[in-house]
Amino acid sequence: MQHPVSRPIGMTAPHTSDRMGFAQLTRRAFEGADLRPLQDHLLTKIAEGTAQAGEGLDLSLIAQLLGEKEAGLVIQTEVLSFHQLFRTPCAVPKPRLRVLALAADIDMGGNTPIEFLLEGSDIELLTLYVVKGIGLPETLPDHDVAIVVASDSEECREALAVIEQAASQWPRPLLNRPGLIGNLDRDKLYRLLADIPGLDIPATVHASRAQLSDLAQGRIACEDITDELHFPMIARPRGTHAGVGLAKIDDAPALAAYLAERQEQDFFVARFVNYANADGLYRKYRLAMVDGKPYACHMAIADRWDIWYLNAYMAFSEEKRAEEAGFMLDFDHAFAARHKSALDEMSKRVGLDYFIVDCAENRNGELLVFEADNTAVVHNMDPPSVFPYKPPQMRKIFAAFTAMLSRHARASEESAA
Repeated sequence: MQHPVSRPIGMTAPHTSDRMGFAQLTRRAFEGADLRPLQDHLLTKIAEGTAQAGEGLDLSLIAQLLGEKEAGLVIQTEVLSFHQLFRTPCAVPKPRLRVLALAADIDMGGNTPIEFLLEGSDIELLTLYVVKGIGLPETLPDHDVAIVVASDSEECREALAVIEQAASQWPRPLLNRPGLIGNLDRDKLYRLLADIPGLDIPATVHASRAQLSDLAQGRIACEDITDELHFPMIARPRGTHAGVGLAKIDDAPALAAYLAERQEQDFFVARFVNYANADGLYRKYRLAMVDGKPYACHMAIADRWDIWYLNAYMAFSEEKRAEEAGFMLDFDHAFAARHKSALDEMSKRVGLDYFIVDCAENRNGELLVFEADNTAVVHNMDPPSVFPYKPPQMRKIFAAFTAMLSRHARASEESAA
């Protein structure tokens, strides 16, 4: 039954179903373990009618990790139709804190991977899926602090709206308020941050297929879409992530060729910024903003503008890793200090307690922001033998995240007293 938001929300101890969860299964896959025997085991339990809801959700995730996304989502939706609350056990028998994560029924990349942030901690994680047509339960599971982990994607809009309706009456601190998550939309983020001194963010605007076709045929100019647009430009299909359909388009013929290869009707376009350093290499940074403070997550170095950490092949270059190690070691009094004013103002305007920023530095030394979201994976899975500098940095981020949760929970207790 959907929660009637007109009256105060109660808390109780409803039935939870344990699961292995995102962090444990993703780590196994990352380390090269074969997940198919576990998949077969869980399928057998389902066929026998002995599987628990948490095992069904684990099976959904395994399918997605094995590249069977659609099958995994079918399993997930079926499980969530009869059970929405799941527990990921913490590292100690008696948790110090209980965190309630509010998630949406979406693929494995659509909710904040909070389990990585809590790995090895004394914090128990409860995940409540806010499902279309079901909404919030009449009584919430008992918790000390809640955080919205659903993303700003179209598929999460209904879940965010349901949580937003109940937010003002939430019985505990509620972090990453749903009304603010929409600030991370590519086109909204530009409007929010555009006039911050020392920050460069290209205007990211929606363009229909018809508009881009007219541009490719010379019937309109770049400025007819947005004033600052020009060739070369960046284009991507609207609603895609992880570089799907992302391309640098140098001129009108290249745009025509791009459209011929794509079936989508809606796109985001932005001016291309050449952020290569004097050595011809591009450097792209991922920062975690935790409680208003920036933390270094990684630095990717490559000879291509469209960098992701994997295609930078950092593991194969001792020189690149040494530079990344220096970036992390000196971060607070170097990168973060250079961009303190811009980062502080960005954090203030976005308004979220936790989010991720992918950025660089332009040739004028300004902070060049590519995107921000609340669902990028921040993990400690890289092998210490290759990346010995990463575990201490990741533990610093995780400690900041858990300290943020504790601070809000403690402030709530003190105000109640």
